[in-house]
Amino acid sequence: MGGRIPKQFLRLGGVPILQRTIAVFDALREIGEIVLVVPPAHIRRAEAMVRRGKFTKVCRVVAGGRERQESVARGLGACSSQAALVLVHDAVRPLVEPRVILDVIREARKCGAAAACVRVKDTLKVESSRGGMAVRTHPRAGMWAAQTPQGFRKDLLVRAHEAARRSSFLGTDEASLIERLGIGVRIVEGSERNVKITTPGDRRLAEFLLKSTKRRRPAR
Repeated sequence: MGGRIPKQFLRLGGVPILQRTIAVFDALREIGEIVLVVPPAHIRRAEAMVRRGKFTKVCRVVAGGRERQESVARGLGACSSQAALVLVHDAVRPLVEPRVILDVIREARKCGAAAACVRVKDTLKVESSRGGMAVRTHPRAGMWAAQTPQGFRKDLLVRAHEAARRSSFLGTDEASLIERLGIGVRIVEGSERNVKITTPGDRRLAEFLLKSTKRRRPAR
């Protein structure tokens, strides 16, 4: 989706997805600074977007790596030395609600690590090693689908990334790196609206959710 244009720069409701995502965090008093991690070839595009949006909390725009984990590590390294708590959020989740962000911040402060998640509603099938055949059904009780933001004490996340790098471990998200240290991650109730836009279908759903939100807003 998007061809040569990264998904975060596609438009949603006439506005770039990344710009919508930044706006949610930039408006929150609890957020001190924002570090953007973008593909190296699109740094200038992102910087121009920050200027157009007049975002006051974006302090740095840095080049990402080949893998998500490397990109997050680079963003983490660009955070100010005064930062005690960091949030990691997917650029293509523009409909994240402030309530979810604040809940993650609160729990991360208390527990050291927290992640927005939603309960799994579908029946889970385990595929055979050869693929194409379901060999058993996994109980969905106690199963959650991870979202972002995920929040961590900065020193803890740095330690988790360093441990993963030493062992060449590649996790699917930051919470998985924390879990490898034997540390639990607090589950925070996320939102079905917090869609990750990775396919054309996701984009159509996000457009619908965006329009429905506008319709529900009371007239001033």
